[in-house]
Amino acid sequence: MGLISQVLTLPLAPVRGSLWAIDQVILAAEREYYDPEPVLRELAALERELLSGRIDDEEFDRREDELLDRLEECEAHQPGTGVNP
Repeated sequence: MGLISQVLTLPLAPVRGSLWAIDQVILAAEREYYDPEPVLRELAALERELLSGRIDDEEFDRREDELLDRLEECEAHQPGTGVNP
């Protein structure tokens, strides 16, 4: 950008800064949402519940299907997979 265009767009600097901050918050939220680690921990905890007898096979299957769907969504969104929703 030239000096004149920088001077002319100077009043927009707070808007650009706000948009950058919003983008950073969105990126951080997406990284947290699509992190597969919490889902893997939930799957392990679910298996422990089944083995300890706190839940039955039907409940295990239902919750496992939900978690596996969620894990698939996380893995599809990971960089390098070539599949982004």
